[in-house]
Amino acid sequence: MKKTPRISDSEWLVMKTLWAKSPATTVEVVETLAPSTKWKLKTVLTLLNRLVKKGALGFDKKGRAYHYYPMVEEAACVRAETRSFLRRVHSGSFKPMLAEFLGEAELSEAEIEDLKRILDERGAEK
Repeated sequence: MKKTPRISDSEWLVMKTLWAKSPATTVEVVETLAPSTKWKLKTVLTLLNRLVKKGALGFDKKGRAYHYYPMVEEAACVRAETRSFLRRVHSGSFKPMLAEFLGEAELSEAEIEDLKRILDERGAEK
């Protein structure tokens, strides 16, 4: 199985853009990201090239335009990033991480019920 590449915070923004709509040209990615990042074409090109080298993106050249598309699934990248965070920050232990997040989060009753349901379903699996 292909290893999921490590993606930087800036690269995540590019990937999210392409997971939402692909294939997309360089100009389309710039236009999508410009309102929130103020990145110029050269910055986006650098990020796209890095992601291609990492195997996270592929591209087709049509005329003078490059059309980029994801080579990795968003869910796989989220899982890899979550595991990495858990190892780095909480020594791989889930319970302290969950306790930390729950201590900081303001959850609605519906969200609390959803979390209970998820835990109940998980417990029933064992």
